[in-house]
Amino acid sequence: MNKIASRTWHCVLLAVSPLMLLTSLSGCVLAPKEADDEKALLRDAEGPYVQPLEERDLPHVPADADWRAVLHRAFLANGDLEAAYFEWAASVSRIQQAGAYPNTPVSLGFEYMFSGENMKAWDRTTVTVGPDAMENLSFPTKTYQAGKVALSDAQAAGKRFVAAKFELQRQVLTAYLDFALLAEKIRIQEENAALLNLVLDTAGSRIQAGGTQQDLLRAEIEYRLSENELKAMEAELSQQRAMLNALMGRDSNDPLLPPQQIPPPREIPADDATLLAVAVNDNPELLALARQVQGRRDALELARMQYIPDINPLAGFTGSIEQFVGVMISLPTVIPEIQGMIKEARADLRQMQAMYRQKRFDRAASFVAALYALRNSERQVTVFQQYILPRAEQVVNLARQSYVTGESSLTDLIDTQRTLLDVRLMIAEAAAMREKSLAELEALAGLDIETLAPVTSSPTTEIDHHD
Repeated sequence: MNKIASRTWHCVLLAVSPLMLLTSLSGCVLAPKEADDEKALLRDAEGPYVQPLEERDLPHVPADADWRAVLHRAFLANGDLEAAYFEWAASVSRIQQAGAYPNTPVSLGFEYMFSGENMKAWDRTTVTVGPDAMENLSFPTKTYQAGKVALSDAQAAGKRFVAAKFELQRQVLTAYLDFALLAEKIRIQEENAALLNLVLDTAGSRIQAGGTQQDLLRAEIEYRLSENELKAMEAELSQQRAMLNALMGRDSNDPLLPPQQIPPPREIPADDATLLAVAVNDNPELLALARQVQGRRDALELARMQYIPDINPLAGFTGSIEQFVGVMISLPTVIPEIQGMIKEARADLRQMQAMYRQKRFDRAASFVAALYALRNSERQVTVFQQYILPRAEQVVNLARQSYVTGESSLTDLIDTQRTLLDVRLMIAEAAAMREKSLAELEALAGLDIETLAPVTSSPTTEIDHHD
């Protein structure tokens, strides 16, 4: 007989004597032993939340903080993640509420009989002890089953906390990469504006040498549009900074400088086959739904247990004249109500099973799509860096030589330089997309990519991708 079963039958034996029930059963909780494991997990995660936010010693985030410092601060101060933790804590506390036994307060009764007979006052006094008349004393297996339902709900809340952590990580990394990419776009746009300004100056010189007014107007329009786009990007950069500060629980105007380049790519130590193997099985959102499915199964069984009668013991005495014990059985005569509870619980179970099944398909598809996007971004970075960028640089060098010898115009040289800037921008966008896809994969798989075991042999299964 396991430990929980022993505790259950111990409570049953004590229930035979209401007086012992009063003295011995207070604090008894009927719940599976996994409840202690869930409490331990909750304690392990409570570190950042022991004190209110105002009293925490949060790490300082320097103006030039990298993504690791930003992410670390967000984990410690983000309100949404903290709310998910306390939702979990509340669910764990409900295990104790649902499994508390006895489940009803003890009712003490006092009666005094007025009589003309020659009786002592003590013999006219009747004291009774029993469960509260407003609530039946549940059969212990019912309370234990209610504790199982609460445990499944708590485990689901714990998995949702893990999912919230990885979702916050994805949001922070995506926002930081957008911040870095926008800064890179601004640097490229500044060079582009400088080139257009040079074209404008050249067009003005040509006007004096007999050039057309149309070329000057076209050059000025392009330069002004470039300046306007640059100002819009700078405004958007401030918005991105405010968003990152909000994720870290900081004031929107706190200083935060964008990085000087796109963060270098993080290494993926596993092949596509390994990634796909862990993609769905470890997803915290799916694990939460799985626990909810189990909880609905337990709830269905609890609804069926309502057919079990409740037994209310009673004890008392009347002075020194008599002592008595009794029991009142609460018969489950509300058959339609119980049947309705069972049908509702069964419908809830079917609903949760359908949600879990569809969510599993959705998460698998999302993971494959993100993995395709990551590999495609890697392919683009490789193609642009190894083939297109060197050729674009070569074209610029040739255009410079042609311009020096008078074989081409300044406008041709500037066009080739703008093409080079476009290539640099495409590389930056592909590199940022690769890292954002990796962050999405981590959120979908519910793990940090660095924790995967490195590949020790040639991959046997890879997602096909084409140049």
